[in-house]
Amino acid sequence: MKIKISEIAEMVDGTIVGDNSLLISGVAKIEDAVAGDISFISNPKYAKFIDTTAASAVFVGKDFPETGITVIKSENPYFAFLTVLRKFHPPRKTVEAGIHQSAVIDESTQVGAEPSIGACVVVGKNCRIGDRVRLHPGVVIGDDVSIGSDTIIYPNVTVRENTTIGSKVIIHNGTVIGSDGFGFAREGQIYHKIPQVGTVIIEDNVEIGSNCTIDRATLGETRIKRGAKLDNLIQVAHNVVIGDDTVIAAQTGISGSTKIGKGVIIGGQVGFVGHIEIGDNTSIGAQSGVSKDLPPNSVYFGYPAKPIMQAKREEAGLRKLPDLIRKVSDIEKKLKKLLSGG
Repeated sequence: MKIKISEIAEMVDGTIVGDNSLLISGVAKIEDAVAGDISFISNPKYAKFIDTTAASAVFVGKDFPETGITVIKSENPYFAFLTVLRKFHPPRKTVEAGIHQSAVIDESTQVGAEPSIGACVVVGKNCRIGDRVRLHPGVVIGDDVSIGSDTIIYPNVTVRENTTIGSKVIIHNGTVIGSDGFGFAREGQIYHKIPQVGTVIIEDNVEIGSNCTIDRATLGETRIKRGAKLDNLIQVAHNVVIGDDTVIAAQTGISGSTKIGKGVIIGGQVGFVGHIEIGDNTSIGAQSGVSKDLPPNSVYFGYPAKPIMQAKREEAGLRKLPDLIRKVSDIEKKLKKLLSGG
C-alpha cells in the first residue's frame, strides 16, 4: 500500500511542510524508520532523531522548529500517527465468523447476530451475548453473564457467573473476571470463608490486559467504568470502583472497597490500601504506596505516596545524607580533640 502524503495530511487535519508529492508506504518508530515510512515525534526527547532518521516524513507538533525533512504539523502528532497506523494495519480477523463445532453453549443462552465463537469455548446458562461478539478459543463464560455488542475476549479468559460486560470491551488472554474476593472471618485459629455474592460490572469501551484478576464484590458490585484502560497483571479486589477514562499500568494492586476517580493516571507497581478514595484527575508515580485518600487534580509519588515536590525534596535530601554523615563525623572528631585539649 502506498498513500500520498497529501491524503495523509487531509486524513489527520495536518499541514505539510516540505515535499507534498511524497508517497508513504509504511509507518515506523523514528529511530527505526526507512525511506517511505512516516514516523512521529510527540516526546521532546526523541526530537534528536529528526536530523538522522531515514523516514520520508514525520508527524510533529504545531510549534516544532524548521527542519530539513518533510513534516506534517498536527495538534496531536501521536494521535495522527495512530490514525495512519490503523490505515496501514487494519484489525486482523483473529477468530472465524460463526460458532465452532466444538463450542459448548447452553440452550438457554441468547447469542446475537454475527457471532465469532472459537474452538472449545464454554458458555453457561441464561447468558446474553451481544451482536458481533468475538470469543476466542478456550474462553469460559459462567451462568447469567451479559456481554455487550462488539466486545472481544481473547483466549483462555474466564468470566464467572453473574457478571456484566458492556459493549466494545477488550479483554486479553488469561484474565479472570468475577473471581471470589479475598474475604475471611477468623474464629480462634481458623479462617472461615465469607461468601462472595456480589457482582462485577465492566462498562463500555474498557480494555483489560492479560492475566488481570478482577474480584467480585462481597455484596454489591465491583465496577470498572466507561473507557478505563488496565495494563497486564493488575489485581482489582472486591468492591473496588475505577472511574471513567482512568489508566492503570502493570502490576498495580488495589485493595478492597477503594474508590478511584475518573481520569486518574496510575504508574506501574502502585499499591493501594483498602477503603480509600482517589480524587479525579490525580496522577500517581510508579512504585508508590497509597495509604490514604488523595485529593483531585494532584500528583503523588513515593512510599508512602506524598505530593511529588515533597517527595523530590526528600529524595534529594537522602542522596546528600552520606556526605552529611561524614561531615558530622568530622565535626565530632574535631570537637572531641578540642575538648581534650589537643
